[in-house]
Amino acid sequence: MTNVLLVTLDQLRAEVLDNPLVSTPALDQIRASGVSFDRHFGQAAPCSPGRASLYTGMYQMNHRVVANGTPLDDRFDNIARLARRAGYTPMLFGYTDQGLDPRQASGPDDPRLDYYAGILPGFDEGLYLPEDQSPWLAWLERQGHAVTRDYIHELRLEPTRPAEHSLSTFLTDGFLEWLPRQEGGWFAHLSYLRPHPPYAAAGEWSTRYDVADVGDGLVPMEDRHPLHEIALSLPVCAAPATEEGRRELRAQYYGMVSEVDSQLGRVVAALQESGQWDETILIVTADHGDQLCDHGLIEKLGFFEESYRIPLLVRVPGLTHGHGRRVSAFTEAVDVLPTAAVALGLEIPLQCDGMPLQSFLEGGSPETWREAAHYEWDWRSMLMGPTIGWPSDRRLEQNNLAVLRDQHGAYVHLGDGSWLLFDLAADPTWRTTTDDPVRALSYAQAMLTWRQEHMDRYLADMLLTPERLGRWPAPLS
Repeated sequence: MTNVLLVTLDQLRAEVLDNPLVSTPALDQIRASGVSFDRHFGQAAPCSPGRASLYTGMYQMNHRVVANGTPLDDRFDNIARLARRAGYTPMLFGYTDQGLDPRQASGPDDPRLDYYAGILPGFDEGLYLPEDQSPWLAWLERQGHAVTRDYIHELRLEPTRPAEHSLSTFLTDGFLEWLPRQEGGWFAHLSYLRPHPPYAAAGEWSTRYDVADVGDGLVPMEDRHPLHEIALSLPVCAAPATEEGRRELRAQYYGMVSEVDSQLGRVVAALQESGQWDETILIVTADHGDQLCDHGLIEKLGFFEESYRIPLLVRVPGLTHGHGRRVSAFTEAVDVLPTAAVALGLEIPLQCDGMPLQSFLEGGSPETWREAAHYEWDWRSMLMGPTIGWPSDRRLEQNNLAVLRDQHGAYVHLGDGSWLLFDLAADPTWRTTTDDPVRALSYAQAMLTWRQEHMDRYLADMLLTPERLGRWPAPLS
């Protein structure tokens, strides 16, 4: 059996792969020996929604994980269950941030109902890192560090400790201890937290980049949407007020990128030294990006593409015609599960909104392909209280947006019916909008068509007749 390694680098924005300042030798090596999808987009933010799309192959409008804390419906297929059907025991190193379907709980006091950072159904634990990072904190204590139980505080202290004691090092060590014990094919998900905030790089990586070299981000547009103004007013979303603060934040982010890249380099070296490099399908991606002070914002939110454009690198050893290729077609996180299904010789689950990437991996191009990328953001969780006036009060359902981004522009449709249209041909920095109603209508129609094409098809594509017409889900139970 072929090995499969899915790597996620949390909050890694695509820009770093083409930034000559940022050192990423491991990612560069994978890119050169596989296929790089250079217009790749995550489907949602923050972590749980973005990962739900990656793991299920479904758009947010279908899986409905809209926040960190929204449960993932247990009826959905996912990449771990797919791996099990292919004969693997899929192992998790890190986390998946997928909350328990409450219908699967043992009762109202089930502790898994109290947090969202659960394990995607189907995975076995290789080295599970819950949100509190307690295994890493315990390991730090064994290394002689005095630590608190506040993992955010301890992550902020990473610049003061040797890089060999970083969270990324700890996770890599766990995977590399497991790897030599495997016989036959294996399937592993290596899920790194970095370069997710807090913006503090480990050890010497915290001083790797000079603040004079990193820039301080794109300034906000003058005519701002009210949602943008609200985000700028929130401390968790607003970039530092001073140029010095913005540059320091960006330098730390790039340091985190290079540090986690060095850990990925250890994984690549171990695969090569053990003779498994040419026996392993390798997929490297992220769940979402980071604003990194662009448009005055940090973290991941809103409609700007910095929060959603992410890397995707795929290396399939046998498909050498595609190695070294850079694909400019629009691809999406929902394409990963269909691609894995084809690679493992399985049917693509009917729930999938994405499409397999095999034609690109083989050095060709599909006969038909999407001409735009799509992503969504839902902020209803910020407004939830003990009572929600449903069904007569539908205001929560209006706190969302969807974006259609093609090579010419980006159309943003908000749940209250308002819209924005960015003219990216005139200004690729997302600071120029147009009020052209004809152009906006064409984008709105394209978005409506997209939504109609991707409505739930699981049972809709079959008929109960003696001939068993249509596309029937498999396996049936």
